[in-house]
Amino acid sequence: MPFIGIPVAAAPPPGRRTAPGRGALALAVVGALVVTLLALLPTPAAQAAPVLLSQGKSVTVSSQENGGTPAAAAVDGDVGTRWSSAFADPQWIQIDLGSTAAVERVDLRWEAAYAKAYRIEFSTDGTTWTTAHSTTTGAGGNESVAVTGNARHVRLTGTTRATVYGYSLWEFQVYGTSGGGPTLPGGGDLGPNVHVFDPSTPNIQAKLDQVFQEQESAQFGSGRHALLFKPGTYGTLNAQIGFYTQIAGLGLRPGDTVINGDVTVDAGWFNGNATQNFWRGAEGLTLNPVSGTNRWAVAQASSFRRMHVRGGLNLAPNGYGWASGGFIADSRIDGQVGNYSQQQWYTRDSAVGGWSNSVWNQTFSGVEGAPATGFPEPRYTTLDTTPVSREKPFLYLDGNEYKVFAPARRVNARGTTWATGTPQGESIPLSRFYVVKPGATAATINQALAQGLHLLFTPGVYHVDRTIDVGRANTIVLGLGLATIIPDNGVTAMRVADVDGVRLAGFLVDAGPVNSPTLLEIGPADASADHSANPTTVQDVYVRIGGAGPGKATTSMVVNNDDTIVDHTWVWRADHGEGVGWETNRADYGVRVNGDDVLATGLFVEHFNKYDVEWYGERGKTIFFQNEKAYDAPDQAAIQNGSTKGYAAYRVDDSVTTHEGWGLGSYCYYNVDPTIVQAHGFKAPVKPGVKFHSLLVVSLSGNGQYDHVINDTGAPTSGTSTVPSTVVSFP
Repeated sequence: MPFIGIPVAAAPPPGRRTAPGRGALALAVVGALVVTLLALLPTPAAQAAPVLLSQGKSVTVSSQENGGTPAAAAVDGDVGTRWSSAFADPQWIQIDLGSTAAVERVDLRWEAAYAKAYRIEFSTDGTTWTTAHSTTTGAGGNESVAVTGNARHVRLTGTTRATVYGYSLWEFQVYGTSGGGPTLPGGGDLGPNVHVFDPSTPNIQAKLDQVFQEQESAQFGSGRHALLFKPGTYGTLNAQIGFYTQIAGLGLRPGDTVINGDVTVDAGWFNGNATQNFWRGAEGLTLNPVSGTNRWAVAQASSFRRMHVRGGLNLAPNGYGWASGGFIADSRIDGQVGNYSQQQWYTRDSAVGGWSNSVWNQTFSGVEGAPATGFPEPRYTTLDTTPVSREKPFLYLDGNEYKVFAPARRVNARGTTWATGTPQGESIPLSRFYVVKPGATAATINQALAQGLHLLFTPGVYHVDRTIDVGRANTIVLGLGLATIIPDNGVTAMRVADVDGVRLAGFLVDAGPVNSPTLLEIGPADASADHSANPTTVQDVYVRIGGAGPGKATTSMVVNNDDTIVDHTWVWRADHGEGVGWETNRADYGVRVNGDDVLATGLFVEHFNKYDVEWYGERGKTIFFQNEKAYDAPDQAAIQNGSTKGYAAYRVDDSVTTHEGWGLGSYCYYNVDPTIVQAHGFKAPVKPGVKFHSLLVVSLSGNGQYDHVINDTGAPTSGTSTVPSTVVSFP
């Protein structure tokens, strides 16, 4: 929207004496000779003691006895938790160390169900294996096995059980020496752009005002800030939130941190127009608004998560000027949400006291108090529950210790995670995170990942000259203050392996001037593993091509892993700012989904030269989609797609048999050539399993037109009326 052996003299026989003079001289000569010869010999290199390489690393198994004995329990460092297998032979457990290491020892801490016969196997690629140790006389208990070899993957294969039960390990520990250099520390301070307050901090309002003054209109600036409030109650404050600013409570629940005041976004900097209030967020606070209603007039890439507003919420700017899009999740608004001029909005797994106005596209899933579906008028699309969701990880204080909370997955979710008390999930100490600060290199970041550390990016701008490779299951990559990653020399900024449970959250990927084939890859091209029980999540992760300067990328985000959840993203080829032009910030494709069973909740994708979204995976679902076609197409020929006029905003490939979408809208504003005609906003195969609900297309003031909504279905837009053409259901 204007959006990394000398022999020595023998002792004399007992009873014989050596002449004092000659004996002393002989010993002195021999001693001097020994010292001289030893000085001439090479000094043995100091050997690094083997270190524990396996703790917290990615682990896979042939089977699991039950939900209480998961694979990860064998590498968690806790001798009170264990992995156990099915009651059959053979069974295996395999650790990915993250990078190749010189392995020297394997320690096995068996529970009563141990292996009588087993092998320890090594691999550098996870495919070709060699046997490092084999036995048929396993004794159980605590076994320490000396091994030698280089391996990234270490596998224990049990071939004969000692009991009628399966195989059960308290811990499977691999020791050796990694090739990554000195060990990087976890934890540490959060850097100068994280501002932490407690109720006794003096001049809080002055600091909030200073940050806002710097960030209010800095749409493409380099400033990045996180405003973090320790648990407690704060006096009257008005935290105005500008660009690249995150405000958050440091409690485990929103009620732990209470502000008697407001967290405000308005549009005074842009003459009352809120359509460019991008890149900001609020999380984990309870607000008692001074006037009874809090103002949150935002556009894309602005999230409102785990918030409790004891009053109303106004989504329009002062004066009720234009506003364009936003996202609420896991929040409670006791009063009414005043939608007013907001053209489109998505609210998920929350509770509201009411909702006013609908404009073009208001979509709800799992929201208590949401209006019933009324599309096409009023333009509400409401799902009773969200099929699968898992809230964004967040930083909090447990006493005086920083931790990151990783919320649990929910199925058919409705309402907030915290309504009945402490949310479900896992707390991870900050000591298990590499705290990334400006100046960190991609090599160092990858080394931290290889060590088994999670990543916490502090507010700043990070240039990377190689891909950040997230290869370990359950890794968290969390950004504070809209931390921004820029790939140099055309590399892909970040890539995730085909592993369980990776969580990416809270950062912006900004394309560099050299074309990148992709900017963010979720899984390799051949991804095939089932992640349904523990999916990768991509939350408040934004992608930008141009605007802050020239940028190019062929495809911005590629989702290959099955079961991935993309929960609120804005993937944007810039229509304004620096480095903007049809070829200057060329980016043909926005989001491409190849994985099966992928769910998008809150998908904002805009202005790409060709397709904004392409979907090839089976059983995909999208709840809410917002799009504008590229403003700057020079003429009809520039967007011609064979015999079709223009590229669809959202295309499901003809090979797909099952797909479903709710609340999808596409808008055109061809301001360079207003005569351009777009054949349709949406393209999909006509099959029983492919279904869409609540579709619309809009021509903004007649700058370009649509012939249809989806395929050849739906009336054309017409004239300058800016009235949507709608399709209630398809086919």
